Amino acid sequence: MVRAAALILSLLSAPIGPETVDLGNSTAVDLSSFECRDINRSTIVQRVCYSTDQRALLVAVRGSYQHYCGVPAETYDALMNAPSMGIFLNRVLRIAGADGRYTCTTS
Repeated sequence: MVRAAALILSLLSAPIGPETVDLGNSTAVDLSSFECRDINRSTIVQRVCYSTDQRALLVAVRGSYQHYCGVPAETYDALMNAPSMGIFLNRVLRIAGADGRYTCTTS
């Protein structure tokens, strides 16, 4: 019982830093300005994070994040309300990303 209490106290007193995600190319994105939602209704999409200010979208697909930039809030809303998030992701975001519309560039 004492060990359990000590463990709980140590967890509660541990410093909490900003959450970041690794995009797999030595790039980490700080999620402090993103609103993230865990997705339970899709077999493909696990988590979606969107920053209204940056118009940036992060989509966790089978454990890795995909980053899209310049995404309008309407497109994010359409993704969140799509009957199939996987189909929406493939037909709208990936196809539009392939032509450069939602490509993220570093300066």
